[in-house]
Amino acid sequence: MRIRTVDAFTARAYAGNPAAVVLLDGEAPHAFPADERLQALAAEMNLAETAFAHPLADDPEADWALRWFTPTTEVDMCGHATLATAHLLAADGWLPEGGHVRFRTRSGVLSASREPDSTLTLDFPTATLTPVPVPEGAGEAFEAPAVAAWDTGSLGMLVLEIADEATLRGLTPDLAAVAALPSPAVILTAAAGQPARDAAHQPPYDFVSRMFAPAQGIPEDPVTGSAHTALAPLWSQRLGRAELTGLQVSRRTGYVRTTLRGARTLLGGSAVTVLDATLRVPL
Repeated sequence: MRIRTVDAFTARAYAGNPAAVVLLDGEAPHAFPADERLQALAAEMNLAETAFAHPLADDPEADWALRWFTPTTEVDMCGHATLATAHLLAADGWLPEGGHVRFRTRSGVLSASREPDSTLTLDFPTATLTPVPVPEGAGEAFEAPAVAAWDTGSLGMLVLEIADEATLRGLTPDLAAVAALPSPAVILTAAAGQPARDAAHQPPYDFVSRMFAPAQGIPEDPVTGSAHTALAPLWSQRLGRAELTGLQVSRRTGYVRTTLRGARTLLGGSAVTVLDATLRVPL
């Protein structure tokens, strides 16, 4: 069985967020292998997420079933592994230029489209932001005070606003303390500094972020597509524009284009295949 790794939300290898992807074929056309086998492979790959997909023959609303696993658990939504899956469907001829594919997931039907420039756009539900008090211990966990906090509802992440980009970039969190916070995943964000350009590649960006989920087996996520369904409404309201670009300032870095459309958020980016291998142990 074929397994590939894809760097998502980047146009160059060894940047962005790597995801492993298994496209199941005729061996399992109507069902996924046992959950424990999927989880074991995700733990073996030890990436933020491993995605598993198989085609759907009789679903009028979706073309593929899609699931995502961290090294320790299955998750309800993952942006970068969805982008990686769409990238491979495009490479394999399932997703032509100008076409789109629909995924049946634990978060409902999500879609991906292939743009004329070969970039990909995901259509995800916009997260619901509710202002909440900054949790006790958050300042100590991240070694910097947060100026505001939001709950994201079903997205299951806590958003903390940090005073500025430089502070956010320089944080060295206490991961044990982060894991003890009431949310299993925490997004840190700040407005882009001036000039708002990444030193390595120079494209402009509007806001920055980092994401930590040690309780889910992800110390720091390189680029978190799903987090931008919460960051898009936050920063679009602040900046007065529906179309923005976010830079996740992890060590690998990655760019996510966001377009806010009310209850839906479009997430755009590129992807690069870096590994194409064969599983010697069957699922």
